[in-house]
Amino acid sequence: MASHRRPKQPSRTRVTVLTTAAAAAVALSANAANAAPSEKPSKDEVKAKVDALYEQAEQATEKLNGAKEKQEKLQKEISTIQDNVARGQDDLNELRDSIGMAAAAQYRTGSIDSSLQLFLSSNPDDYLDKASTADQLSSQQVEALKKIQEKQRELAQDRAEATEKLHDLASTRTELAKQKKAVQGKLAEAQKLLNSLTAAEKAALAAADARASRSASERVDLGDAPASSARAQAAFNAAQTQLGKPYVYGATGTASYDCSGLTSWAYAQAGITIPRTSQAQANAGTRIYSMSDLKVGDLVIFYGDLHHVGLYAGNGQVIHAPRTGTVVRYESINNMPFQFGVRI
Repeated sequence: MASHRRPKQPSRTRVTVLTTAAAAAVALSANAANAAPSEKPSKDEVKAKVDALYEQAEQATEKLNGAKEKQEKLQKEISTIQDNVARGQDDLNELRDSIGMAAAAQYRTGSIDSSLQLFLSSNPDDYLDKASTADQLSSQQVEALKKIQEKQRELAQDRAEATEKLHDLASTRTELAKQKKAVQGKLAEAQKLLNSLTAAEKAALAAADARASRSASERVDLGDAPASSARAQAAFNAAQTQLGKPYVYGATGTASYDCSGLTSWAYAQAGITIPRTSQAQANAGTRIYSMSDLKVGDLVIFYGDLHHVGLYAGNGQVIHAPRTGTVVRYESINNMPFQFGVRI
């Protein structure tokens, strides 16, 4: 017999919950429809963010430069050690051959020395300690065995040092890749922000950069401040020839430069080798803490972590490679947080 039960009605509580949820959904939809779209950042706000990203990219660039410099140094050191090991192995083989020839001569006469037999059948590292019949050896043979032991110790030390440096080189290459990725990430983020600007806004920023990059004859009075030395003057003169060259991270000239690439190149033209990175250049000479004591050609270090460097040009100006998107140019020393000068 068919059932004629009435369908179960939803409880009052369930109806209330569903009604409240539906009302909330409608309210949210209405608010979303009526909400004003988020405001697009202004040109100045974008520029401020881009400048901050460029500064972060330069910080990573100096770390990248340091890793590159360390890698090159390690590669040279490893190559030298490996050459030493190869030469040492040749010397060791010659010493062993001389002992072997002596043993062969005795063997042909049927009177091979028992001490030579022991040497040829065991590790010469501890031969002299084990042999109780060392007095049976000639002084020449004893000297040869000592040389073999000494050469083996040297080779073991060289191989251990090479192994350690190879591990260090692997770590340095990992750091190199990490910093390169960091630089590229910051630059990509900055470019994305710039791409959000209108054509007119991009043109305005480009024009501002162009005005900042004019040469000394157009806008900069360097005064007649003396150089700290003839070589400092030569370095400064060399840097002046690079005005207008673009900034490229990791570059050391002459097509492009980063900040420490320019200063290290300039001093190289004056016959002086200084370290590659701004942090290392900060320790390359005598520190000058007062701006008023700076002379032409002194290095000028900026920012608390010392990640930027230029050359003092006189009259409160520096010549430097500022950042991505700019060129080598003069700029007021007051435009960046001055830390100290360095007199090479």
